[in-house]
Amino acid sequence: MRNVTKDNITDVFMGYLSDETDPRTREIMGSLVKHLHNFARETNLTHDEWRRGIAFLEGCAAVETEDRHEFVLASDVLGLSSLVDMLHSSEGATSSSVLGPFHVSGAPPLAYGGDMKRHYGGPMLLAEGVIKDTEGKPIPGAQLDIWQTAPNGLYASQDDEQDTFSFHGLMTVGEDGRYAFTTVKPVEYTVPSDGPVGDILRACGRHPWRPSHLHYIVTAPGFKSLVTEIFPDDDPYLDQDTVFGVRDDLVMRYVEAPASEFPDGMALSGKVTEPFLRVAFDVTLMRDS
Repeated sequence: MRNVTKDNITDVFMGYLSDETDPRTREIMGSLVKHLHNFARETNLTHDEWRRGIAFLEGCAAVETEDRHEFVLASDVLGLSSLVDMLHSSEGATSSSVLGPFHVSGAPPLAYGGDMKRHYGGPMLLAEGVIKDTEGKPIPGAQLDIWQTAPNGLYASQDDEQDTFSFHGLMTVGEDGRYAFTTVKPVEYTVPSDGPVGDILRACGRHPWRPSHLHYIVTAPGFKSLVTEIFPDDDPYLDQDTVFGVRDDLVMRYVEAPASEFPDGMALSGKVTEPFLRVAFDVTLMRDS
């Protein structure tokens, strides 16, 4: 096509695609280019603005490492990660929420009632619940991958003072589907804002704060995997999460309990001498049809 214009360039692009192009690839690329071209036309994008956009992408690549995923963070703060989650959440199951850029694979096994708080200061939290199907039946053998920040608001992958799997654990539930573990009460924290994503937040007049939360990945044979987070109902950033991760069914309540009510059968049973926080949160998985 010799006579490419601002009005026909999108159609010309589609015409360049091979007849052998995978149909889904054609659909996605066609829609992507259509929206990109319309965006440029609607905003009358200038050369300088286009160059700044390219510089943003190059900046993300420049700071991308094994432990820092700036492109994932960009997707998070633009709401794309959460939108994809919501598009593919299963009705009747626990809502999915953002994976985030700080998950570490290969977490060590964590027994039922195990402790992740260890020597760290801060209020103790006992989290417990049942992993069940949409009929309310427990799912034996389901796996729960858990991670969170330390009391300083940093994940293990961000903090040289923590070991690789600090505040990470992988629990396999028994026949009753129950899980339980102790940890430190999570804290609200800021996403990294010293790179290109931070520049975007500041340009938009946005803050970098996330409400405190626990991360879960829940898997079981025959069921759809779930990536989610759970949030306390009194967090100051619950209604302004910078990565749009909060859902109504993921909000729970911490209840303070005296040391005398700490249950038996836990790693810290008989060792708790101060009041602790307790939260019950059940996880519902959808069968993989």
